[in-house]
Amino acid sequence: MNRIDRIAAILIQLQSKRVVKAADIAGRFNISLRTVYRDVRTLEEAGVPIIGEAGVGYSIMDGYRLPPVMFTKEEATAFLTAEKFVEKLTDAHMVAHHQSAMYKVRAVLRSADKNMLEDMDEHIAVLKSRGMRHIDMDRNSLQPILNGIINKSILTIAYFAQHSQQNTTRKVEPVGIFFLDGYWHLIAYCRLRNDYRDFRIDRIKSLCITDEYFDQQHPTLKQYLARVAAEQKLHTVIMNVDKPIVKYINEQKYYNGFVSEEEYSESVEMTFLTHSIEGFARWYLMFGDQAQIISPDYLKERIRNILDEMIKNISSPDLMAN
Repeated sequence: MNRIDRIAAILIQLQSKRVVKAADIAGRFNISLRTVYRDVRTLEEAGVPIIGEAGVGYSIMDGYRLPPVMFTKEEATAFLTAEKFVEKLTDAHMVAHHQSAMYKVRAVLRSADKNMLEDMDEHIAVLKSRGMRHIDMDRNSLQPILNGIINKSILTIAYFAQHSQQNTTRKVEPVGIFFLDGYWHLIAYCRLRNDYRDFRIDRIKSLCITDEYFDQQHPTLKQYLARVAAEQKLHTVIMNVDKPIVKYINEQKYYNGFVSEEEYSESVEMTFLTHSIEGFARWYLMFGDQAQIISPDYLKERIRNILDEMIKNISSPDLMAN
């Protein structure tokens, strides 16, 4: 990227956030801090009102805005691809908001790029995985939850708990949402349980934003998930997998805590971090004739016990009589 393009990109980056650190700019463009300081000085000399505070970062004075920027073909195509994901994996309100944003994106494109985007629309699709469960998003819960997070509003939810098979009504303080294994989840502080809880959004039967607000300082979603992961007891599993079977388990390995792999002439050594030895043992039995557990020993022992029970079951006199 030449210097003129880089300076223009830095200006856009400065407009994208309230405060931008010099180190973030340097990391994005792979340049030195000295070069960042020189580029920012060039913007200041061009009349851009940049406020710099040592140890904090750069910000642009409120009220200063450039006219709408032009998007490259690659950026516009990325927006179009994101739209396909939004259509399949979010609710109707989120789809409508994203479509509205896409109209604004298309509005600043050149005519040739608009035509290109219309043509590309027929060449990009997001299909549900065969293993993905049905996503029930008819209640349009995502946007009210996001509004609750933004405004620190307390939400009232009617929730069906799968483990107890009970319906409860709770007041919660929303922290964040994430998508995992075909479902959206809400992490919130539950006033009924006086603790943080993970709510599957498809199990929220009704949701409303109350007139109450919370002032409690909650962890960010990233901090909460990191803390939960640290509190869970994770087991390190190492196994050698024969190369012919690797392609058949490549997708499933991520659901079982895959971390890394090292390829050898006839096998691949895989390392996993799993919270369920029982679940891992039963998954291993699907292809165990072409894979060897290296460690831990207690996983090997559990697999032997399961195999013993299987042998007993298929050797049962009652079954042989049938």
